[in-house]
Amino acid sequence: MCDDISVWLERIVEGDPTAADVLWQCYWEKLITVARQKLKSSRRRVADEEDVALSAFNSFCQGAAQGRFPDLNDRRDLWKILVTITARKASAQHRREHAAKRADHDLRGESVFGHAKQEPGGGIDRFVGLEPSPEFAVMAAEQCEQLLAKLDERQRQVALLRLEGYRLAEIAERLECVPATVRRQIHRIQAKWSEVD
Repeated sequence: MCDDISVWLERIVEGDPTAADVLWQCYWEKLITVARQKLKSSRRRVADEEDVALSAFNSFCQGAAQGRFPDLNDRRDLWKILVTITARKASAQHRREHAAKRADHDLRGESVFGHAKQEPGGGIDRFVGLEPSPEFAVMAAEQCEQLLAKLDERQRQVALLRLEGYRLAEIAERLECVPATVRRQIHRIQAKWSEVD
């Protein structure tokens, strides 16, 4: 099943739920590993890496069915999109937890003892595939976050929507502006990012 990713990608764009099930089976362990890496400094009692991975995959399926990923052609494209969405979901979860921590620092749950659990040895890291390793994906996602931190709020919105595969007209519609404004924001983003070492 996982050998025919291109076929399943075509089907998921058509909204085939069977394709979503197959792709989930092929990628869930890798997505959980990426989410775990991103959440390692986070409290896991509110939402753990499985929740983040599932939410990211669900967002991907919805976006694919809506045609938001025009460059989705093969497993490499798929992996880049899944890592980006998963990293964003994990970062959002981390931000929510820190906001909640400031609001209520006495939150407790059974997962307080989660750090004592033995992590599975090796897991997906033992296998070499065409996709980048989860560690590399996390490193790339962290670099992406550093670049996003250089932007103001409006530029960050434009950049994130562009990374999710939205076209200029779609971004303009979502942000209630004209495509020329989005184009200018993208040029400013490129200028800021070109200054980064």
